[in-house]
Amino acid sequence: MLLERLSTHLAMVFAMLTSLTASADGGTLENQLRSAAENGQAAQVRSLLDQGAVLEARDKMGRTPLLLATHNNQIDAAKVLIDAGADVNAKDSIEDSPYLYAGARGHNDILKLTLAHGADLKSTNRYGGTALIPAAERGHVETVRLLIAAGVAVDQVNKLHWTALLEAIILGDGGQRHVEIVRELIKAGADVNLADGKGVTPLQHARQRGYKEMQTLLEQAGARA
Repeated sequence: MLLERLSTHLAMVFAMLTSLTASADGGTLENQLRSAAENGQAAQVRSLLDQGAVLEARDKMGRTPLLLATHNNQIDAAKVLIDAGADVNAKDSIEDSPYLYAGARGHNDILKLTLAHGADLKSTNRYGGTALIPAAERGHVETVRLLIAAGVAVDQVNKLHWTALLEAIILGDGGQRHVEIVRELIKAGADVNLADGKGVTPLQHARQRGYKEMQTLLEQAGARA
């Protein structure tokens, strides 16, 4: 009797897990929609939506079709999804959203679409940073300009206690792209004396790395060591 009850209980648990997995993945149309979005098949995306595919159907990692399209910079597919009302702020299991990911990776065409369709400029990634911080770190000059123009706060401090300015210096390579980003951030009013969690200022970081052009820009803006 006990074995029979245990067997029944295990069968119920298995059925629940199977149901949850199926729910996360969606049906056949949704699987096809995510695949089409990921591979940039814009016409197929449109067709599947017309057939009733759920626009925001997520995969096991919580990624929507729009986020998958954004991962591969599939601009046309992303546009179809956004025009259909896809949520540009929908986060996956690691707190990436189409807007945040496009900003971090410098996918500027998709970024512009998200900004025009309700991107939450205050949203942050799993490191507590806005889209501007990884864009600055990775040297995406035009992306930084777009985000500044959109109104993203330039002095947001992430969980590492770094701002966009600090990341451009600490994690950048000191080359022209990062120099230009430092220039753009200063022009946008970034606090040049906002230190990291250990009290090290942007100017001190620039000097430690021998980034002469950055030092000059910071000093001209009133930075202190």
